[in-house]
Amino acid sequence: MFTGIIEEVGRIARIDQNGENRRIVIEAQNVTKELHTGDSCAVSGVCLTALDITPNSFAADLAPETWTRTSFSRIHPGAKVNLELPLAAHGRLGGHIVQGHVDGIGRFEALERIGDSDGFWLHVQVTAELEKYLVFKGSIAIEGISLTVAKLDGMRCSIAIIPHTIECTNLGTLKHGDPVNIETDIVAKYLEKWTARDRQTGLDATSLVAKGF
Repeated sequence: MFTGIIEEVGRIARIDQNGENRRIVIEAQNVTKELHTGDSCAVSGVCLTALDITPNSFAADLAPETWTRTSFSRIHPGAKVNLELPLAAHGRLGGHIVQGHVDGIGRFEALERIGDSDGFWLHVQVTAELEKYLVFKGSIAIEGISLTVAKLDGMRCSIAIIPHTIECTNLGTLKHGDPVNIETDIVAKYLEKWTARDRQTGLDATSLVAKGF
């Protein structure tokens, strides 16, 4: 489990392809100090298994599904990626519960300065499948970053970003139309399943009241 608090921005050093499978090598200075072979690491919001760890890099294997269904399809040698180690049992849940299981791809639209302030609006276009899980002031992970939904306008999701977030993540490297990894709040998905099951069994609020509850 992760929290969406980025610990380091790594750099893609190499992408090796063997048939449909790929191995990426990521240059990093800090997370490698705690990684062991087989450990999990969130790479721009995707939970991957660390391999071939050195003091300055680690590798991860990508199945075709991971490559095509995440923002990894746009990465190249030199691209920056957000890195986060799993939450330690004694750690602080500083962001929100992030699993590293990408729900879908959004499209980066822009970083727009907010008036005369130092802050920015991050605008991302999402799909209908993702939008149904988003609510005003709800949590969302974009490229593995724990963020709060500030505006919803159709399929456009906007988040207020402080300068620190831009400086300490890969957001500043994105271009209009770039795919970005989206993971919605796990709580919303459980609620959807529970309410759908209750409707099937007739255990909704209206029916319970009618029965005297």
